[in-house]
Amino acid sequence: MEGLAEMTGFAAALLDEIREASLDPPGVTRASYGPGEQRAHDIAARTGRALGAKARVDAAGNLYLTLPGRDPSLPALVIGSHLDSVPHGGNFDGAAGVVAGLGVMAELARRGVETERDLIVMAARAEEAVWFPLSYPGAEAALGRLPVSALDARRADTGRTLAEHMAELGFDPGAVGRGVAQIAPDRIVGFVELHIEQGPRLLARGEPLGIVTAMTGGWRFPKARIFGAYAHSGAEPRFSRSDAVTGFADLVAATEAIWDQLEAEGRELTITFGRVESDPTQHGGSRVLGELGFSLDVRCEFLEVLNRVERELRQALATIEAHRRVRFDLGQSFNWAPARMDPRLMAGLSAAAGRLSIPAAPIPSGAGHDAAAFAAAGVPVAMVFVRNANGSHNPDEAMEAEDLGLGIALLTEFVLTFGAG
Repeated sequence: MEGLAEMTGFAAALLDEIREASLDPPGVTRASYGPGEQRAHDIAARTGRALGAKARVDAAGNLYLTLPGRDPSLPALVIGSHLDSVPHGGNFDGAAGVVAGLGVMAELARRGVETERDLIVMAARAEEAVWFPLSYPGAEAALGRLPVSALDARRADTGRTLAEHMAELGFDPGAVGRGVAQIAPDRIVGFVELHIEQGPRLLARGEPLGIVTAMTGGWRFPKARIFGAYAHSGAEPRFSRSDAVTGFADLVAATEAIWDQLEAEGRELTITFGRVESDPTQHGGSRVLGELGFSLDVRCEFLEVLNRVERELRQALATIEAHRRVRFDLGQSFNWAPARMDPRLMAGLSAAAGRLSIPAAPIPSGAGHDAAAFAAAGVPVAMVFVRNANGSHNPDEAMEAEDLGLGIALLTEFVLTFGAG
């Protein structure tokens, strides 16, 4: 494939530079509105300018690199993702998508080709919810859709607000709070995000790329608790116990039963207890445990399934409370809607893959991405997944540079052949 070696080399070198700028063994750390993320943005901006793009940073700190097309009256095509990471995470989650967009610009420059419409590479801020308990605040702010209350959300490690972190880097949280759109949805013909796959499907198929069909929505209770009563392990008989552990075990069994039933009906979803903890100052080998904290995360691409799981969960909680003499407090919920990919964009990507003889089968996304924020704002969106071993959000992410090179080739073909109207 013409230019594949150049595309692969460009991407690998740029990813290495971003990694070195945010190295935090055993992985990388690019905290949202932190120094690692900022250094990655600076590298992307410098690279884009060198390729002839115009750089702009909006009130929320999102970066836009625009390569002018022949007809500026046409809505722009945006390729983008994020540059922040989880603590000690992998280098590819998010960054591969921004690098891919810059790789497309580099390939267009190598060929001396001008696109019909403007091409924008966007690096969104703060996609990783581990830092702020928010869904896609950078992308939402770009679209003028971030609730003003979100500016009071506190970053997990510093305890300081989103507004404070924005202001510290010279951005304008006041404009963000007023809902001023930084990029107009009606001036975007499509938002395309390349991302590493965070699951094993492409690896199992032996295929380098996939075209995403939908992103799951979901809900999460990040700080749920179950309350029982502490008691002596030998002196408290079973009939009078209020055991938080057995109550929690019943909850796990109940959610597994819900999951089994939905799978039997052909519904795909995930249910995860990501955090389970007791108070080390209270628990002990000779005590009935009186309290547990936990998180519960449920994801599915169908809203009716998410609603059904929550209804059945509430019924199960009431049954467990009565049986085990415990009390659940699920706390505040964190919700995000499913997002369907645009059929026209998907068809364009599939056709481009076919012309290049690159395997790129349909595949769902079990995680949320910045593209979901654009979809919710009415922008047509599409996603390309790149094969990746060992999952994501860990330093062992293992995307091959050659696979990303194929992703850049696919996006370049798509950009050059996507309809001008």
